[in-house]
Amino acid sequence: MAYILDFKDSDKDSLPLVGGKNASLGEMIKAGIRVPPGFAVTTNSYDLIITETGIKDRIYDALLGLDPSDMTALNAVAEEVQNMIKGVSISNSIRDAIREAYITLCESCGVENLPVAVRSSATAEDLPTASFAGQQETFLWIQGVDKVIESVQKCWASLFTPRAVSYRIKNDFPHEKVLISVGIQKMVNARAAGVMFTLNPVNGDRSRCVIEGSWGLGETVVSGSVNPDKFVIDKVVLEFSEKTISEKHIECVFDPEKGEVVNADVDPEIQGQCCLADQEVVELVKVGKRIETHYGQPMDIEWAIDKDLDFPEGLFIVQARPETVWNQREVKPTLGKRTGYQLLMQRAMTRIKIPNG
Repeated sequence: MAYILDFKDSDKDSLPLVGGKNASLGEMIKAGIRVPPGFAVTTNSYDLIITETGIKDRIYDALLGLDPSDMTALNAVAEEVQNMIKGVSISNSIRDAIREAYITLCESCGVENLPVAVRSSATAEDLPTASFAGQQETFLWIQGVDKVIESVQKCWASLFTPRAVSYRIKNDFPHEKVLISVGIQKMVNARAAGVMFTLNPVNGDRSRCVIEGSWGLGETVVSGSVNPDKFVIDKVVLEFSEKTISEKHIECVFDPEKGEVVNADVDPEIQGQCCLADQEVVELVKVGKRIETHYGQPMDIEWAIDKDLDFPEGLFIVQARPETVWNQREVKPTLGKRTGYQLLMQRAMTRIKIPNG
């Protein structure tokens, strides 16, 4: 039974074993996309833990007949189930597998107690037809074997947050059919980070890429706690059609004194400065187009720029999932019964200058 699977050994066919998020990371690595290294604690590990400790039936019995509109009952049951999972002892075989994989990752990166992101990756996550993203926990800048294992257990428990439980009930996803893997991924020491859509999420225009970014780790952008810089770029000619620079007052960074990630005040001198150079924006679009081509559909991508590495080696993709709003809408011909692609190519051709003679 596989307790651990390296990202580079996983792909879309590994989804039942590593969940949607981790499967996507492996898929991108195989497609040549720059992704921070790491490994998945497989769904086998989670299933073994709840089975061997005897809490599996107790979990699903507690959830039977739960009304998602009864918030008091929902919160109480969710807390009860999460405490069950956090309270069990992890078997030595799984502990040893996580320890060995983490030490190997540290050695390959040349850093003792390598800072990692510990991210939940459920088997019903990052699907083209459902928006499960963000329902489980993520822990950033975790260092040391014991802290990694503790965070893994918390991720398992987060499969049963009130939000996740309610969403599954409302969308007829049986709880027992959804398993959870956990990704352990090298942290990017981010100077800037954010999100990218390989279409315009406002109107579904597939000829545009939209990038939003801010200083530090990307959590401030994802959570909406900062007003990010925004870039809209033509995907064919790679020209900016919009560039909005905002005052970015806070950044998500690691605080060495506290030993944790915090939201800190941004240096006033750079609050109003653009967080990305133009060449970084263009490179992000190029990478986004490659990911979109590989998946065959518009994508929702999370990226980060490592302050310790030169361009373009410092540009990393840390997550990618199918965009879930416009992907579910039928693509129809637009003006003059021409498709969006035909219009896009027409616009590009009008910009090509042919010299006389």
